[in-house]
Amino acid sequence: MTDAWLLRVLGERMRRYDKGGDQFYDTISALHKSVRGSDPDAALYWFVRMLDGGADPRYLARRFIRMAAEDIGLADPRALRLALDAVEVYERLGSPEGELALAECVLYLAVAPKSNAVYKAFNAARAFVKQDGTRPVPMHLRNAPTQLMKELDHGKGYRYAHDEAGGFAAGERYLPEGMTEPGFYQPVERGLEIRIADKLRELKNLNNKNN
Repeated sequence: MTDAWLLRVLGERMRRYDKGGDQFYDTISALHKSVRGSDPDAALYWFVRMLDGGADPRYLARRFIRMAAEDIGLADPRALRLALDAVEVYERLGSPEGELALAECVLYLAVAPKSNAVYKAFNAARAFVKQDGTRPVPMHLRNAPTQLMKELDHGKGYRYAHDEAGGFAAGERYLPEGMTEPGFYQPVERGLEIRIADKLRELKNLNNKNN
């Protein structure tokens, strides 16, 4: 038994980490933070490290879907679709061929514009609803499938946005009565969210003119 052989065996064993232990979660943390930090080389390195350590590619694929929704969001909605496509490719091809699609995915996620605005908005809305309780649906927004409901004014006064100028019913309110605008969603000035922010400002100005 040579020293070189022993070192090689030890090296192989050291790369094989406990999938339920600290090293596993430290490595996936490094991968996620490398994607969030827009470092494609680091993201690819940690991805390959996890594959080499025996991580299930399906687990990594699920994490990529989460990264696309949490750290990229509407700054580049294509990221979520690409992550889902990578999962499908892997399911069709398996290892090792399907791992190339996952590598393509992690590189795309790393270089995509970043936004956690959707993630923050969802958490803020969930926290608000949990502490605020149940507010009644305004009458003009209620469903009216029967004549009785119509007679009770369900849906009365609702403005069909598609029939309005620009497909937008300026001044219409969709929140419960007495609830102020919560501002859950705050798009960032990156990627597609730049255009989304511009659109929301335009709609807000139209609403202000019609209130």
